[in-house]
Amino acid sequence: MSQKKLIILGTRGVPAQHGGFETFAEKLSVYLVAQGWEVVVYCQEDGAGPVFESVWEGVKRVHIPVAREGSAGSVIFDWHAAWHASKQTGLILTLGYNTAIFNIIQRVKGQVNVINMDGIEWKRDKWSGVAKAWFWLNERAGCYVGNHLVADHPAIKAHLATRVRESKITTIPYGGDEVTTADVSKLEKYGLQPGQFSVIIARPEPENSFLEMVTAFSAKPRAHKLVVLGKFDAENNAYHRAVIKAGGPDVIFPGAIYDKAVVGALRFYSRFYLHGHTVGGTNPSLVEAMGAGCAVIAHDNQFNRWVAGKSAAYFKNQQECEALFDQLLNDDGKLQLMKNGSASRFHERFTWTRVLGEYEEMLMSWQSRVK
Repeated sequence: MSQKKLIILGTRGVPAQHGGFETFAEKLSVYLVAQGWEVVVYCQEDGAGPVFESVWEGVKRVHIPVAREGSAGSVIFDWHAAWHASKQTGLILTLGYNTAIFNIIQRVKGQVNVINMDGIEWKRDKWSGVAKAWFWLNERAGCYVGNHLVADHPAIKAHLATRVRESKITTIPYGGDEVTTADVSKLEKYGLQPGQFSVIIARPEPENSFLEMVTAFSAKPRAHKLVVLGKFDAENNAYHRAVIKAGGPDVIFPGAIYDKAVVGALRFYSRFYLHGHTVGGTNPSLVEAMGAGCAVIAHDNQFNRWVAGKSAAYFKNQQECEALFDQLLNDDGKLQLMKNGSASRFHERFTWTRVLGEYEEMLMSWQSRVK
């Protein structure tokens, strides 16, 4: 098949409105169109009705309305998208393995399907036993039905290599944009000054170390603010209540903020970006922070160490996190070294230019096998 054509499954669609995979799908699809590819992206729509098509930035979008909401709606959408795509021609890229069992259709039809295997979802504490079993089953299915696998981190590749031969896996991380400026006026609403606060941007879950970081910061007066972004439901969630209760007078909980300009300013002008994730591969929020030249304080694990590199500061527990605040909040020399290191590591490995180029090279190697 001479025409370069890619069909993208597994996301809510483009332009990005939801998360990391949607942002990646947007970046990759626009990039490939500019390189002469025909790109099709499946998009989930709320409500009922027939499948319809549109074009956005040269990308063909196939819209599938789904009446159900939440996870059930996503599963229904993935099924309909996999079935619809099975009748098309072109190389398929599936982002995530959460419903990889549906991609048996692609295997049976003889379609070439490259699957980005995301993180080790079934190990996350937040899921019920049933959900963990579903993710475990689909990870196995993805390894089997995918013609080739993409891991976004060397540790994810090592994990997948216990399932399939190593040659079946290519490591390509998530990418990010370099940020060299931000609107400082966006800080005024929160009473913040550049460099006088640090920030956490994540889902408030135990595996992201919110309680440890907030408790460590609040152990003593800091003459510094800690801004904790995230959707908290103190009324119904005991962990959220514990995190809020642990916060001292200098901890600010502004809730979930979806205004990119505000989030960008909070990230860019922070003294430290705190990253407590304990599981996962290359985390988009960490890459975005490094793209903004943030000094990073991160949980000490193989995932974060490979991404953030040697210039970040690492903690294993609440006590070590508290010690880092004690050491670093007033050390401007160390701060600048950490910022420079973040920017250097970002340019070395995580620019969209490099990431998207590696994806195209990998996809081109499979294009010739499309019937």
